[in-house]
Amino acid sequence: MRLRTKFLLSLLLVSASLTCATLLVVRQRVRWRVREEIFEELRDSVTTFQNFQHQRELTLARSAALLASLPTLRAVMTTQHEATIADAAADFWQQMGSDLFSLADRRGRVVALRTKTSGFGRNDAQRFLERSLNEGESRGWWYGGGHLYEVFIQPIYFGAPSDHTLLGILALGYEIDDRVAADVRRIASSQVAFRYDQAVVVSTLSPSQQAALVQHTELDSHGLTPPGDIDLEGERYLMTSVELAPGSTPVVSLTVLKSYDQATAFLENLNRWLLGLGLVAVLAGGALVFVISDTFTRPLANLVDGVHALEKGDFAYPLEARGKDEVSDLSRSFDRMRRTLQKTQQELLQAERLATIGRMATTISHDLRHPLTAILAYAEFLAEGHLDEAQRADLYEEIRRAVNRMTDQLGAVLEFSKALPVYKPVHCNLEEIIQRAVQTVRARPEFRNIVFVSSQQGSSEGWFDPSKLERVFHNLLLNACEAVPRDNGRIEISTRRKPEGLEIRVSDNGPGIPGPVRDTLFHPFVSYGKETGTGLGLAVVQKIVQEHGGEVMVECTGEQGTVFRIHLPVVAASEKRIEA
Repeated sequence: MRLRTKFLLSLLLVSASLTCATLLVVRQRVRWRVREEIFEELRDSVTTFQNFQHQRELTLARSAALLASLPTLRAVMTTQHEATIADAAADFWQQMGSDLFSLADRRGRVVALRTKTSGFGRNDAQRFLERSLNEGESRGWWYGGGHLYEVFIQPIYFGAPSDHTLLGILALGYEIDDRVAADVRRIASSQVAFRYDQAVVVSTLSPSQQAALVQHTELDSHGLTPPGDIDLEGERYLMTSVELAPGSTPVVSLTVLKSYDQATAFLENLNRWLLGLGLVAVLAGGALVFVISDTFTRPLANLVDGVHALEKGDFAYPLEARGKDEVSDLSRSFDRMRRTLQKTQQELLQAERLATIGRMATTISHDLRHPLTAILAYAEFLAEGHLDEAQRADLYEEIRRAVNRMTDQLGAVLEFSKALPVYKPVHCNLEEIIQRAVQTVRARPEFRNIVFVSSQQGSSEGWFDPSKLERVFHNLLLNACEAVPRDNGRIEISTRRKPEGLEIRVSDNGPGIPGPVRDTLFHPFVSYGKETGTGLGLAVVQKIVQEHGGEVMVECTGEQGTVFRIHLPVVAASEKRIEA
């Protein structure tokens, strides 16, 4: 990634982050403020309703006290005749205009009941009246048949109340109906729901929202819904509740809800504006940074191209160094360094060639000296005339072994010196190649006591160069035989088929690879503790395996032995190039 691209991406990232952070802070701050304002409005709405309800309660209480003191009503109640009281109750109810009117005799038995709507029966009135009288309440909330009334109870006395001559009981109330809910909604500018315990008596919400309100709200220890959020049919509301009859059981409450989504709808428009402005700022800033960064980074890009060219060995790549700024000074310094490096590299290459030739000459002369000395000695022995045929055959065999050793050493040098892979893959069985290498190594007399164990999992067929791979396993097995003890040496060769190719492990029970050569084990001319050898055995192994598209490595080494692991693809590298 170029520096200019980094500048642009950094600016875009910083600008986008700042824009998003600003939007988030503004959004959260406005939402928090709107939320606080909604809760204030809800509290004000509850307070307004409570004031309104208090005034209505005072009016209804005065009306009940005034009606209970009327002589006509007292006269009717003195009859203690149920039919007469029931007939007269209709006239008194029409005069008062209340939603509920009830008369009971001195024993508390309801003898007359009048309501504007049907559904609330005399049994309901009797039950609530008895509870109010037992608890000594002068008012209460009566609920039945889906109707909720706030009722004021007034005793009817004969003469002065201090005489305690009770004639009957008057109950006067008004209903919490749709008209009351609509008035409260208009005053509070919110949705309202009157509840009697868990049931919603009347509400300005839709039926589905009422059902969701009952299903999703949880009551606290006082039987009220705690202030908070609620989702009703996909619309989010803030709500609060107030207890209309504190301390009563069941709880009669008013829940006021205000749509949070409607109150915050303007935020969506504000977010779009802020997002648009942020996007314009990011694009304008990006264009400006592009122009500025291009001015500063173009000389750096030219210098980077020069570095890449130098990495590829091109010492003549043109560099432009204009001006006197830091980048121009760096370009001129780099050009001088490049010329110096070219000269130094040529000198190092020449020295390395001479050193390589010297090492190879020293190694080859040292390794060939022993076989040539043996050949010379055995040839002098053959020149003597008193030798029999058996002795001459032994001398010939020794000469042949010395010649074979020289041939192997020269072959290793030639194999390693080949710059291009020259191999001919054919379809063959790798296990047969391994067995031929094992037989070749086992045929040497000094290795006759070493145990060779082979195992195979799955097919070992593939495209390989048999002669080259035989050389690979011959070198590995020869090194292993030279490392293990001659009396109880053990070498295991395991082959396993995998989806990606063949995995071969060659393990021995020798003392492990010496520390000084572990890191340079596959380098040429590396040898340790051997009187003979060119130090090219493992270098040749690595070269041949890589020509096959595989890899070879030391899996583990130590006092328990050494394990070489080879991975070979079953398709030759040349076949892969043809398929590609």
